[in-house]
Amino acid sequence: MSKTLLTSVKLQKKLHLTLQQRIIADGYGMHGKSKWIIESIESLLDHDEFPDFVDIAGMMENLNEVVSLRVPETLMNRMEHAIRTIRQQFPLIEGVKSNLIRASILQRLLRSQTSVTEV
Repeated sequence: MSKTLLTSVKLQKKLHLTLQQRIIADGYGMHGKSKWIIESIESLLDHDEFPDFVDIAGMMENLNEVVSLRVPETLMNRMEHAIRTIRQQFPLIEGVKSNLIRASILQRLLRSQTSVTEV
């Protein structure tokens, strides 16, 4: 069994609600939240332009909802490598890991045609 690491990310209230609805609609159930988010992170990291998505996610405001998840150590290592890549392109960006997770959630939701913007 692979080792997992606990991490958390803050989301906008509407994004959090949309995430919960999508996880259930996709058949994961609420116990599948980590799996759904892990898949979204892996998918984001497969795109060459992922640093740009992470930079955009850094502009989100009103991050009041905390989501915790368990990430496999192998993916966390991949994320650490991605963070170094992002910092090379955007040296002043803060909260890169959280922004990476937020960007992955947003991209997966957007690809399924779900509106997640706060009004």
